[in-house]
Amino acid sequence: MRITGLGHAGMFIETRGGSILCDPVIGPTFFGSWFPFPDNRGLDWEKYGKADFLYISHRHRDHFDPALMERVVPKDIKVLLPDYPTDDLEQDLRRLGYRNILYTQAGVPLEFGDLKVMVTPLRAPSDGPIGDSSLSVDDGTAGILNQNDSHPLDLDTLLRFRKPDAYFTQVSGAIWWPMVYDLPQDAKQNFARLKRDAQNKRAMYYIEKVDAEHVFPMAGPPMFLREDLFRYNGFGLDDDSIFTDQRQFLAHMAALRPEQKGYEFVPGTVVELNDGEISVTQTLYTDAEIDRIFDEKWDYLAEQRDSRQNEIAAEEASRAPVLAPDEMLAAIRDWWEPLLRRGRTIRNGVGGNVRFRIGDLDMVVDFPKAKVRAYAGEDCIYWYTIPADLVSTNIRDHEIDWSNSIFLSMQFHVGRSGKFNEFLTTFLKCLSRDRIEYVENWYAEQTDQTEDAQLGDWIVQRRCPHLRADLTKTGNIEDGVLTCSLHDWKWDLASGKCLTTQGHPIRSRSAEDALSPGATSPAVA
Repeated sequence: MRITGLGHAGMFIETRGGSILCDPVIGPTFFGSWFPFPDNRGLDWEKYGKADFLYISHRHRDHFDPALMERVVPKDIKVLLPDYPTDDLEQDLRRLGYRNILYTQAGVPLEFGDLKVMVTPLRAPSDGPIGDSSLSVDDGTAGILNQNDSHPLDLDTLLRFRKPDAYFTQVSGAIWWPMVYDLPQDAKQNFARLKRDAQNKRAMYYIEKVDAEHVFPMAGPPMFLREDLFRYNGFGLDDDSIFTDQRQFLAHMAALRPEQKGYEFVPGTVVELNDGEISVTQTLYTDAEIDRIFDEKWDYLAEQRDSRQNEIAAEEASRAPVLAPDEMLAAIRDWWEPLLRRGRTIRNGVGGNVRFRIGDLDMVVDFPKAKVRAYAGEDCIYWYTIPADLVSTNIRDHEIDWSNSIFLSMQFHVGRSGKFNEFLTTFLKCLSRDRIEYVENWYAEQTDQTEDAQLGDWIVQRRCPHLRADLTKTGNIEDGVLTCSLHDWKWDLASGKCLTTQGHPIRSRSAEDALSPGATSPAVA
């Protein structure tokens, strides 16, 4: 088996039973903000486009590049479609002309001669744009797990496909926190360090559980080449950003897991696997060029910035004309109010007013009353400032996921009163009837009916209130605070209160109280 790195999460997998093109992206994506790091334009894209199969892990535009696909991927290619609860990705692919779609089933292997593949989707509202997935591949000579951005909960089932020889996984998250938030600089620096630490812990959790001999960090970081975002590359010019690069993470991994082998996976890296043997070579960049990219990163980024402004200008020219404020307000009201009326759990979860300053428009979304109206001085729990051309473009394109467009562009600012509100972010990525109905049903099904389990001196519900992870595997308790290592969410066990966001309480009590005379013994794992 041969795996060629294509940049970001992209890879070209050659096996005895056929080849698979995964997540091909050149970009720029997210309104011209994200470019793959390092530059991947020099690859032989025409060659990789002639694969036997196409796998797009999810709809995020740093994994799904329609312009590149139109140029290099033939319309008759066989598409491995993840089994998602809504058909947004399928409709995107069909609009591009792809009709040869293979409908995979969650966690069910498919065989094509010597090639066996399995697509494992995640379906929670917090998983990417309502869905993320991983790809398992086995051709008899080797097996790999391409986890990309997904955060699977049931690794035992995933690994029954086979123990991978090589493991490809995200180590640098795609998120806008805390860079775009209205925060004092010292607070932003502290939150950025905490976020990087949390990302490292999550990546190491999976690396330890999968326990593959060979590990390849990928799926980030981006290059920000817009002048207004350039300072947020890497850890930021002022240590207030979150994007760990491959070399930084490998140093972290080597300190914690020296028994596992980690490798730099950049555009043109070729990994050959055969019955336990591995070779890793670089074909696009020399070793000296790769050293310079990482060791003199800011110089490299500046060169990229100075040479690629034409791509940014072209993206800006493609945006919609700015709508007049009254026309924009009417368009958003007609679009959003029917969704708000359907989203009872979301309305209650947000529980207040959210202000949007969009160019000359100043509007408020009253979640409790399911109304969109001009701002009139109301107290608000969140307040956004967004360029009007971005919103006008989303209205023109009827973009149903603003996290997959405006938020990941980082071309906006936001402030909040209190903690992160997951329900608000969920609403802004679910701007369609199908998505709203799906997440409402999903939340309704999450009423916890599972058994309890003992963790240290505490009895807690076994399943995490966030994404249902098994806390006997992912939970850690320190000073009465439970942390789920998958997403670093925290709970105060004495009160059951979630310390990360409003809502999502946990059922908990001390083991001593639970087993005192007269108490009923809990179901303990």
